[in-house]
Amino acid sequence: MTAELDPAHEERTAHDEPLFSGLPGDINVSFEFFPPKTDKMANTLRESVATLAPLAPRFMSVTYGAGGSTRERTHEQVVRINNETGIPAAAHLTCVDATREEVDAVARHYWESGIRHIVALRGDPPEGEHSFSPHPQGYANAAELVAGLKAIAPFEISVGAYPEVHPDAASEADDLDNLKRKLDAGASRAITQFFFDPECFFRFRDKAANTGIDAEIIPGIMPVMSFAAVQRMSGLCGTAIPDWMEGLFAGLDERPAARQLVSATVAAELCRRLYAGDVRDFHFYTLNRAELSYAICHMLGVRPRGGQ
Repeated sequence: MTAELDPAHEERTAHDEPLFSGLPGDINVSFEFFPPKTDKMANTLRESVATLAPLAPRFMSVTYGAGGSTRERTHEQVVRINNETGIPAAAHLTCVDATREEVDAVARHYWESGIRHIVALRGDPPEGEHSFSPHPQGYANAAELVAGLKAIAPFEISVGAYPEVHPDAASEADDLDNLKRKLDAGASRAITQFFFDPECFFRFRDKAANTGIDAEIIPGIMPVMSFAAVQRMSGLCGTAIPDWMEGLFAGLDERPAARQLVSATVAAELCRRLYAGDVRDFHFYTLNRAELSYAICHMLGVRPRGGQ
């Protein structure tokens, strides 16, 4: 049965100030990219970085393929961002399919190249494998990786967190304990997997605090580039997709311009609700496209710095 509408409530809502009006832009943002495979993709990434850099992000990060499959391309893009934009660049680094010596060598190379921030992750299983198995001479998990990086140099380190519990975790408590081990090993902050329900993040933040975690936890925001792709990614990482989202995006994967407008609105509203819950830091999974993240930041009051 459809709930009866309250005309007076609807009228008040319609006449209230817009959801994004008057925001002072008092937030920090960061952006994540992946290393391009082709010259065309490299140009797209370069244009996206140039578009987002004037928003003065805290950092821009570049992902790292399983087993170091994108090692050189990741390094190239991280160093280029760091040197050409003046924005601190963060390199992702994982434990997958590598010895400690190999991982340590990559980390030293980053430090020698002027990179001071690492996003330290256990990493996903290599393609074709269904579960993570540590290399016999490698780091067994992200907590060990963090400790190893700190032994090499005083890196700033970010780690991952799962508001809806990591798929490999034995329990919610086990997942939170693992996050605490990573932070206790020397990580500065956690960046969450993407999610679509603000209450999910608030519950996770409260549970983390109750576990004794006092480091900052930054929500990861995934604007919908393709709903089919988001469904695939959500299935892999255990992210719940609200029923209303499927109906909202139905038919839009064939209409990219319309989908982009809807996607920006949905992600901006999620951020606005997080903002209302005292969140002031956001990490955007850009998928190497700037427009959606730029639009969301604009609605949150973030403007280019220095008149750019």
